[in-house]
Parts: sequence; structure tokens; C-alpha cells
Amino acid sequence: MKKKLIAGNWKMNGGLAANEALLKALRDGLASQPGCDVAVAVPAAYLAQVQSLTAGSGIALAAQDVSEHESGAFTGEISAAMLRDFGARYALVGHSERRQYHGETDAVVAAKAQRALAAGITPIVCVGETLAEREAGQTEAVVKRQLAAVIHVNGHCISEILVAYEPVWAIGTGRTATPAQAQEVHAVLRAQLAAATDKADRIPLLYGGSMNAANAAQLLAEHDIDGGLVGGASLKAPDFLQIIAAAR
Repeated sequence: MKKKLIAGNWKMNGGLAANEALLKALRDGLASQPGCDVAVAVPAAYLAQVQSLTAGSGIALAAQDVSEHESGAFTGEISAAMLRDFGARYALVGHSERRQYHGETDAVVAAKAQRALAAGITPIVCVGETLAEREAGQTEAVVKRQLAAVIHVNGHCISEILVAYEPVWAIGTGRTATPAQAQEVHAVLRAQLAAATDKADRIPLLYGGSMNAANAAQLLAEHDIDGGLVGGASLKAPDFLQIIAAAR
């Protein structure tokens, strides 16, 4: 049985003092074996600091994005090789906020996943539908289209990715998919992966729509939910630790 993964996405939050306090609290709280894998996806400006603060802690470092380009004249971009220099184990690709605010297409997301894999970094591929798409009955079509692009480009390596289902309508809104709704989509994604690889069962599927200390245990009890991509709750050590405890 694979371990569950709880990954905190700090988004554009943090500061040198705040990061140190948060990670100290997490390290203290995880002094005993957590029973699941833990990661934090931090702003690029803090990669070096967090690399140092998490050394030897068992908390893995994740990047919030990675360039689709290997190197070159792409001001402001951060390559997978650069992330590897900081010991990043994971990189988020295709987060809904990147798709919405930066116009990232399915093809760009697939290319980013490919760059991460080539550098030995595990991409956490984010997929999810908007409220309008859900209400139009398009949830399955949307998430399958988004994942299909990644499978097409990374076919032989697809068993090395992670997938996070993050319904856009449940991110930062306080709304959360019910465990049954989340499981239904996770089952669709699992079946799609099973059609692409005989190792689909080893690919962790995370839920990423406003998971918090109150709902984590119910969500994580579902058969195809292998962990969580946690937003706001990951900035509060007691809440994040409670979610981690629910994943044991």
C-alpha cells in the first residue's frame, strides 16, 4: 500500500521570519514518524531558505511552477535544472491559477511535466473544472482532456507523475467537493491512467479543493484519494499537522 502524500501549497505567501516559524512548528510536530509523505510548495524566492530549514526533517521541497524551457532568454522563468539544484523533489504544473491568470494551455502543462521528469523532479499535474463546467455536466470531459495532454507527451513516463484534482470552484472559496464527488472524479482519472499504463495503481491522486482540518479525514478515506494538495490550511501549523495526522 502506497503512502499518502500531504503537500502544502503556500501560493504567494510567506516571509523569512514567518517561514522559519512555520517550519519549526511543523518539524516539532512531525518529530514522531508522520506515517505519510509531506511536502511544501514554496515561492521560488524562498527555495534556498526552505531547503535549509527542511534538511533532515523528512519534509520534501516542492516548487510551485517550472519552465517549459530548458534554458535561454526567458526572463523570470525557472528551469527544472535550477529547481534540482535546490533539491526540489516535486513541482506543481498546471495549477488552476496558472491556467487562469497566466493562460497556460494543456500543451504548456504537458511540456512542463516533461521538463520536470527529465530533471528527476516529480510533477504534480493539476486538473480541474470551473463551476460553469461542472454545472454544464462537463467535469469528466474537462479533467480527461487536461490529463490526456500530459499522457500524450509523457506516455512512457506517465507512471512517474502525480495528479491533483482541484475543482476550481472549490479553491479558496470555502466550498469543498463532497467525498463522494471527489471520489467520482478520482475514479475517472484512475481509469484514464489505467488505460495508459499498467502501473496506474502506483500513481498518487491528490485532492486539492479546500482540504482542511475538518474535512480531511472523510476525503482521505475514499478509495482513490491518496493525499491532499492543501492551500490555506498549510500556512497554519496546527491545521496542517491535523491533516497530516488524518492521512496516517
